[in-house]
Amino acid sequence: MKANKAFYAIVSLFFLWALAHNLNPILIPHLKNACKLSDMQSAWVDSAFYIAYFFMALPAGWLIEKMGYQKTIVLGLALFSAGAFLFIPAANATSYPLFLMALFVVASGLTFLETAANPYVTILGSEKEAPQRLNFAQAFNGLGATIAAFAGSKLILSDNNLTRDANLVQTPYLTIGILVAIVMLLFMRLKLPQIKTDNYTSFSFMRLWQYPQLRKALLAQFVYVGAQVGVGSFFIRYCSLYQISQESAGTYLSISLLLFMCGRFFGSWLMHKIEANILLRIYAIISMALMAFAIWGSGVATIYALVSTQFFMSIMFPTHFTNGLQGLGEDSKYGSSLLVMTISGGAILPPIMGALSDINGIQFAYLVPLFCFAIIAILANNKSKENTH
Repeated sequence: MKANKAFYAIVSLFFLWALAHNLNPILIPHLKNACKLSDMQSAWVDSAFYIAYFFMALPAGWLIEKMGYQKTIVLGLALFSAGAFLFIPAANATSYPLFLMALFVVASGLTFLETAANPYVTILGSEKEAPQRLNFAQAFNGLGATIAAFAGSKLILSDNNLTRDANLVQTPYLTIGILVAIVMLLFMRLKLPQIKTDNYTSFSFMRLWQYPQLRKALLAQFVYVGAQVGVGSFFIRYCSLYQISQESAGTYLSISLLLFMCGRFFGSWLMHKIEANILLRIYAIISMALMAFAIWGSGVATIYALVSTQFFMSIMFPTHFTNGLQGLGEDSKYGSSLLVMTISGGAILPPIMGALSDINGIQFAYLVPLFCFAIIAILANNKSKENTH
């Protein structure tokens, strides 16, 4: 299989895992009503989902070492599909703990996929163009996100479904489970290029910690994912301030994720003209301004500010990822595992937002992503001279 065909096969995975990620903001308000939860309790959806990245990323890296990228991807797809099917008994029992378990299984599968797919994309081509290549692949993640938010809002948050029956989640997750199972069977038949290493290197946290570019990327990625998840997860709740129905809010969310996708395509093109980290800092500062307006502003314009933020968040994940792996050589597979572990920021920061919302209102909760974007702006360097350890 040629490298370009392998690239597009891997890109399909970016689309698939976006479906699961971006149904979470739909699940949160739905389960909040169906299971009678507080804002903080509803944020456990994010916690159960994103904590899997912390526990499963290093095993995923070990499996890549032992089994290779392709078999690790197949295992990830199997877990993803199984977790999606678990939503059926969870909905039948209207069991919040079972929903959380299903989310953990789904995210465990995604951890394997993301740990394998992100570095695999950077390897399929020159190191210089790795940020553009990963941003392009991540743009299809934005396409999946847009579809998930739009379809989910229509199927789950429809104004016709005022009872907020837990069974409403069965159709989208059954569909995802079947689709992922089909893709798994296709990947079992594919012959992806084998990425061979000349020297075996064992995992050593102390060795990896000596890379300054990786240390910075780990912190930046942790706060970024926490910010991204928080901005999206409480968006529908935020829209209720202005008497916008949940279904209409879901449509706004899908528009924001469409901007996210466009931002990745545009960012991938713009990085040919502007150095990636310069663009990253500019986008982080703009995101801070938009968060400040969402917190202290008033009127529907604040919702537009939150919608617009998705465009400027778009380049952050892939740029941090390539920054962290630059110059790691044989340690890239382990650096990738650590970077995927930082996705657990999505498990920790949204509950803090939920607690702040319960205390002082939903606008106050957006101080958390504002603080996160400030950290990203500080850490975003120009061409770093710290690319070796």
